[in-house]
Amino acid sequence: MLCLLLTMVSLLLYHRAASAGFINFDDPQYVINNPHVQQGIRWETIQWAFITFDAGNWHPLTWLSHALDCQLFQLSPAGPHYVNLLFHTANALLLFLLLLSATRRTWLSWAVAALWAIHPLNVESVAWIAERKNVLSMFFFLLALYVYGKFAEKQTIGRYGLVALCFALGLMAKPQVITLPLVLLLWDYWPLQRLEPFGSERPASLLWLSIEKLPLLLLSAGSAFVTLQAQRSGDAVRTLAEFPVLVRIENACSAYLRYVANAFWPSRLSPIYPHPENSIPLWQAIAAAALLLIITGLVVWQRKHRYLPVGWLWFLGTLVPMIGLVQVGQQAMADRYAYLPLIGVLVMVVWGSAEILDRWNISPSFRTAGLAAILIALAIVTYRQLGYWKDSETLWTRALAVTEKNYTAHTNLADTLARHGRADEAIVHFEAAEQLHAYEPSQVLALGIFEEQHGHIDGAARQFKLASQSSELTLRASALAHFGSIQLQKGDRTLASQSFVASLQADPSEVIALVGSGIIAYRDDPEKAATLLGRAVAVQPTDLRLLLLAAALQKTGRTVDAQVARDRAQKNSADLARAQSAANHLLGIQPGISN
Repeated sequence: MLCLLLTMVSLLLYHRAASAGFINFDDPQYVINNPHVQQGIRWETIQWAFITFDAGNWHPLTWLSHALDCQLFQLSPAGPHYVNLLFHTANALLLFLLLLSATRRTWLSWAVAALWAIHPLNVESVAWIAERKNVLSMFFFLLALYVYGKFAEKQTIGRYGLVALCFALGLMAKPQVITLPLVLLLWDYWPLQRLEPFGSERPASLLWLSIEKLPLLLLSAGSAFVTLQAQRSGDAVRTLAEFPVLVRIENACSAYLRYVANAFWPSRLSPIYPHPENSIPLWQAIAAAALLLIITGLVVWQRKHRYLPVGWLWFLGTLVPMIGLVQVGQQAMADRYAYLPLIGVLVMVVWGSAEILDRWNISPSFRTAGLAAILIALAIVTYRQLGYWKDSETLWTRALAVTEKNYTAHTNLADTLARHGRADEAIVHFEAAEQLHAYEPSQVLALGIFEEQHGHIDGAARQFKLASQSSELTLRASALAHFGSIQLQKGDRTLASQSFVASLQADPSEVIALVGSGIIAYRDDPEKAATLLGRAVAVQPTDLRLLLLAAALQKTGRTVDAQVARDRAQKNSADLARAQSAANHLLGIQPGISN
């Protein structure tokens, strides 16, 4: 009945996620723009899943899970959302059964599982399709821990092999479960009590229990090596020049306390928390580190309540791979990283509260009412948080409302607005993102083109000027050509010509510079115009460029060649009249040469 109640609570609460769509962050790379995944379960997909470092990760089981989604549901987001929800529900049930099997404390085990199941920190892992890796890896982690309990009762090679298999599957879903061998040592201490002198039947030494975990530690080491290679291949690992050691330690200490705070007061949650870099005051980092040490000292001092050091070390230890000592990406922390560590905090709180209430002789009815009130409060916050994940615009608008200097949120909101044709709003957020975080030259060029296409000429010129400083010749040539196009539209023929010449020096085949130079030369030097436009047509023979070439050839008296160019334009054009009108405007030095 308790399992049924836990299932109903989880399914009913998170059902709202099923009506959400894909998010424009990671979801395209994982599903909607991934041709391998969209093929479904095929031999080619299986091969690709096991050899690819796509998305900066090696997690073949996750890729195959997404591929199965596509085979079953095509590209409907409802199916993957339901699968995430089913895995989360299964994880809640596994957590309950795991704690119950190890402690024989039914209500306390159920309370931990229920609090974990509906906690708002876990919304991100359930409502984000790309985070299938989180719920999937947790499933195998908890399964490994449950099987390990059976192994502790009767130590056989078969049971140990099953633990190792579950662990390997978890690592192939997401390497966040890499700390399992250390968690098993904690589990030996409490609640299994295999460490002497607590084990009543056959106590074991710490040395022997550590040796027992060696095969699993080898799996962890292999996973760590492969993960680092995958993340480096995707340029996800930040260098010490970008994030010095002191900055990483300061952020790690602050992030630990923010995770604890969010566990007790989950408000202002965001899919992205920008990294503070070196903006954390030293005194604040020292205070955070001191508080962490004090808490650690207190739980060690109270180690007779063995759940306290186990819960606290579970929380600290399982967060180590994601805390930023090895900085991956630009985030300071993430709600999804708390999916596994949160269990340790909840164990401490639930078991500790039970001891206090026992000491105070609080009645069972009052305890039940208190737990129900907490669950209802968390459920309300979770339901509200799920609403922010309904689409990309809602999600990133919320992220900007609860965080500061959030470059990623500005960029993704701008992308969403641009896709919906709201260019003016998008440009505001693109420029806000650019002020917070310098774009790569290619991104600057793309932003300039976007601004030019939507009438933001001055902003476009600024972006092209910035991109023209790139050391990459092709990119510099394109930026200079676009900048020249802007100047030509403004009527500055001299600056436009200088830009086109510089562009062609960097890349002689830059089409926009060839066309622009040809248009400038048309009035006074039609032979030169014909040569330049001929080179442009040789690279990209569009109807407009062919008509421009025909006009230059006609002006030089080469009537036959001009007619050949017009015939080619007519053959290739979907709307010759429109192209001819555009050519006439351009030869009169009118806007639009980048067409």
